[in-house]
Amino acid sequence: MLSIKKYAAIDIGSNAVRLLISNIIEQKGKPVQFKKNSLVRVPIRLGADVFIKNRISKDNTQRMLDTMLAFKLLMKSHKVVKYKACATSAMRESENGKRIVDLVLEQAGISIDIIGGEEEAAIIAATDLNKYIDNNKTYLYVDVGGGSTEFTVIHQGKPVASRSFKIGTVRLLNDMVKKESWQELEEWIKFNAMGYDKISVIGSGGNINKIFKISGKAMGKPLTYFYLTSYYNMLQTYSYEERITELDLNQDRADVIIPAMRIYLSSMKWSGAKNIYVPKIGLADGIIKSIYYDTVSSNTQ
Repeated sequence: MLSIKKYAAIDIGSNAVRLLISNIIEQKGKPVQFKKNSLVRVPIRLGADVFIKNRISKDNTQRMLDTMLAFKLLMKSHKVVKYKACATSAMRESENGKRIVDLVLEQAGISIDIIGGEEEAAIIAATDLNKYIDNNKTYLYVDVGGGSTEFTVIHQGKPVASRSFKIGTVRLLNDMVKKESWQELEEWIKFNAMGYDKISVIGSGGNINKIFKISGKAMGKPLTYFYLTSYYNMLQTYSYEERITELDLNQDRADVIIPAMRIYLSSMKWSGAKNIYVPKIGLADGIIKSIYYDTVSSNTQ
């Protein structure tokens, strides 16, 4: 017996807002399959408001409402049976975040959970990495966002340490990350990578996905530290406008890609990793899995 249901995840980040719709395929005697059906990304960049003025502007509040109404209609058209919406760093720190959550519920009928940094790291770490990783190896999972970056050390297929740091691309663009934050991150990575002979980085987030696509590498093959450093240096020789016109980057990607690479490269350097794997998964994928497993556990109780 084959069962296919559609679940949706809404990830309200500091740089962009995403709607991921996935097919949940269940077949007796076989493991459940999660297949991406549709992904919509809207670059609202809430963090640019919040990290400078501590609140989301009137203009971006309206854009949020319009986007959530659009997502509601898309979920209806797709016949989505369950969804979960999670807001991260920008909404966490915004003094009017709670009011916007209430407005969205009232006007779009979408309920938003504002999640903490550690919960965000846990959801990301719970994504099914088994098909991407070798259980005999050790990895540092780095999920770069606009307001924060989540780090998880995975040893023999299990998370052994996890932490969220307020170092994100939008914060870095606005020069809002103190030297002490970088030092704290360096110490955390070195301390947690210390006991392992060899470590590789797993990178997630829109920027590393874009770099991987540009590299032309086959899925499952890693990018090297050397390749990433060369690309990082090359990017800096182009102006913001040239990155859009000559390198064909979207305008909301052309500026944040450089601070994102700085985070990935620092993570590789401090952990001693020579390679970075890019499985194209992130918070939205983790949300889909959490909806499914929560449903399964509540049905078996």
